[in-house]
Amino acid sequence: MDIDIDHGSGVPPFEQLRLRILELVRREDLVAGTKLPTVRKLAADLGVAPNTVARTYRELEQLGVIETRGRLGSFVAASGDPTRARAQRAANEYVAELRRMGISDADAAVFVATALRGA
Repeated sequence: MDIDIDHGSGVPPFEQLRLRILELVRREDLVAGTKLPTVRKLAADLGVAPNTVARTYRELEQLGVIETRGRLGSFVAASGDPTRARAQRAANEYVAELRRMGISDADAAVFVATALRGA
């Protein structure tokens, strides 16, 4: 896997790793069924604590991006990247709520742009 951790970054290593694995899944560089390195192996390769990788794997498993098969290890889930579908549902719910509140599309776009800049 092509992953580098910037230890000088203000972004925590587990977040860098989580985002990179998501990116690799989205680009289909990691396809469904791909076996991921063990927690210890990936931690050693990246120069991070095993708990960092374990946390990342847990969060990705909760999102449905990867699945753990006991002693067999962790794999990219058959469903691939469900986060995009969740994001679309959240966007639809946001727009529906704004419409109920009578907020214009222009104002909604400003709210989203402001939120993205602040994130």
